[in-house]
Amino acid sequence: MGRYRIRVATGAWLFSGSHNSVQLWLVGACGEAELQLQLRPARGQEEEFDRDVPKDLGPLQFLKLRKHHSLVDDAWFCDLITVQGPGACEEAAFPCYRWVQGQGVLSLPEGTARLAGDNALDVFQKHRENELKERQELYCWDTWKEGLPLTIAAGCQDDLPPNMRFHEDKRLDFEWALKAGALEMVLKRVYTLLSSWNRPEDFDQIFWGQKGALAGQWFPQVPIHSRGPLWTTRPSQPRVPHDSFPAEALGGLIISQRPPECKARVWRQGACVPEPLGGGLEERDLRVLVNAHSYIPPDPTEKVHQCWRDDELFGYQFLNGANPMLLRRSTSLPCRLVLPPGLEALGAQLERELQNGSLFEADFILLDGIPANVIRGEKQYLAAPLVLLRMTPNGKLLPVVIQIQPPSPSTPTPQLFLPSDPPFAWLLAKVWVRNADFQLHQLQYHLLNTHLVAEVIAVATMRCLPGLHPVFKLLIPHIRYTMEINTRARSQLISEGGIFDKAVSTGGGGHVQLLRRAMAQLTYRSLCPPDDLADRGLLGIPSALYAHDALRLWGITARYVEGIVHLFYHRDDIVRGDPELQAWCREITEVGLCQAQDRGFPVSFQSRKQLCHFLTMCVFTCTAQHGAINQGQACLQMTITWHLGRRQPDMVPLGHHKEKYFSSPKAKAVLNQFQTDLESLEREITARNEQLDLPYDYLKPSHIENSVTI
Repeated sequence: MGRYRIRVATGAWLFSGSHNSVQLWLVGACGEAELQLQLRPARGQEEEFDRDVPKDLGPLQFLKLRKHHSLVDDAWFCDLITVQGPGACEEAAFPCYRWVQGQGVLSLPEGTARLAGDNALDVFQKHRENELKERQELYCWDTWKEGLPLTIAAGCQDDLPPNMRFHEDKRLDFEWALKAGALEMVLKRVYTLLSSWNRPEDFDQIFWGQKGALAGQWFPQVPIHSRGPLWTTRPSQPRVPHDSFPAEALGGLIISQRPPECKARVWRQGACVPEPLGGGLEERDLRVLVNAHSYIPPDPTEKVHQCWRDDELFGYQFLNGANPMLLRRSTSLPCRLVLPPGLEALGAQLERELQNGSLFEADFILLDGIPANVIRGEKQYLAAPLVLLRMTPNGKLLPVVIQIQPPSPSTPTPQLFLPSDPPFAWLLAKVWVRNADFQLHQLQYHLLNTHLVAEVIAVATMRCLPGLHPVFKLLIPHIRYTMEINTRARSQLISEGGIFDKAVSTGGGGHVQLLRRAMAQLTYRSLCPPDDLADRGLLGIPSALYAHDALRLWGITARYVEGIVHLFYHRDDIVRGDPELQAWCREITEVGLCQAQDRGFPVSFQSRKQLCHFLTMCVFTCTAQHGAINQGQACLQMTITWHLGRRQPDMVPLGHHKEKYFSSPKAKAVLNQFQTDLESLEREITARNEQLDLPYDYLKPSHIENSVTI
């Protein structure tokens, strides 16, 4: 006879407990025993029981449980069950972290991570096979749009497997926040209709209410519309209408279609503000426009408020703003850059900067030819700019020239905009760069490169790796909520009739075409910062704070991954001989990413080093990279901006998940070291930011979510 101490932990969120009774059995190598107890689990509680078992069960292998109900199936979220056997036996852990529903028997294997080849006991191998068979029926692939990564088969969040759904606390907060934000927009709409706006500073009237955790989101965020070609002038060039110039009024302003000799007006939802004669708006009238689609770290907020027009801040955004993924060091002058007569001095300057290695470019050519949306019967406009910038000796990145659209048969020599142009023309050119940056930021670098890639990793993990596999235990904290947030995006944000169709110039189908183009540029190297930053020539730039922090986080994550991998894969041949791991790799590359091996993604793992690199990419994409892109994002409406960029109330910081998937002391020590390294980086970034006018916080570990959840 032996005495066993059983501890049962229940989830802490709403409705985790159950009024149904739960029956438990212990299964060991030498026998099985039912525990005579009737458990009624309570939310957030750990309940402890001592029970005598008449026979020696031997090493524990499984814990079985069944939930009984008479009238109502009251689901129970079981966190973890631990069992302390008689004598000096080590405590056995049985991780669950899932919903228990129905009256079937659920078998939880003892939680020590095991490779398929390690299983001398046939019972574990059969459990792995049965688990994967059930998961592959539950987690099915679907095609949202041809030419894009596959997704989970779910038309709406209610179609998802229960364990991939938001917990109730998260769901209530998510849906309440959307409703509260919508109400705020209605109130502001009423308020602004009752008051006249006589100057751009009056836009400050709408900046009350919700703000992100990084306060100071100072830019208009009401829906975008457009009304035809803009007119610009330059003393050295004739006045011409720029039909290819995107006449989309940022931040809810609409610039009416008028020739430059006419008096211009700025329209906002039926209200108009007369402007001075003389060909257009004054520079001050664009005060509320330039940052309409970008977000700069707000401390100190007032500095951004005052300096938004500066070229220095414009250049800074390419290095450290919401989208630091487009800038690259020039190795030659772009072929699309055509210098008209009279700009020989500019050509000479660009050649000098090129030779000095100080010339950089941001090319939005991916937008060229994308059909623009039609909103409420009004045609929208898109730009595909090219920006050339120079790096000063003190690390400032300053724009040198902007080309709004590439050459075309109708415009073989597109007009170039220079810092020496009239302030309005130069400022407006920068506005349209920011508008184009918004399109790529939201669709290519945020939606595709983080959300959709993370979903492929999540679905493949659930289909190919059993719960006992060490890679499953490594990755499962980093796929929390990803399937639901993406399913909601496909049904509400980028769906037909969704927010993109209603308010974004790439909506109405252009966003899907843009995603398909971006998919062709989605390479394995582009998801790995050491490779991506090297390819873009951005290594070793002191003012490139995203690059610095991303590399530090990549290194810390890589050491964590290596620590776990080396505990279970002692040699390269063990990696090659793991059938579950190899199937997972193929599922990601050949299935989820649609035959991505021609873009550098592996179809098999041949060494521990190769496996570690791939796993580091997976964890980094689901955590740090999404944090860098998501925290600084700006969207079209104040509601959406605040909602998508705010810190979530149930946010789990990177590396600090509470679930105990690994039970061995060595694996726990690796996770503890990961947390220590992250805390050290946190202190480094905090100390650095104290010396900066514009702190860069997006990759501060405490600000990075442990998975893609928003």
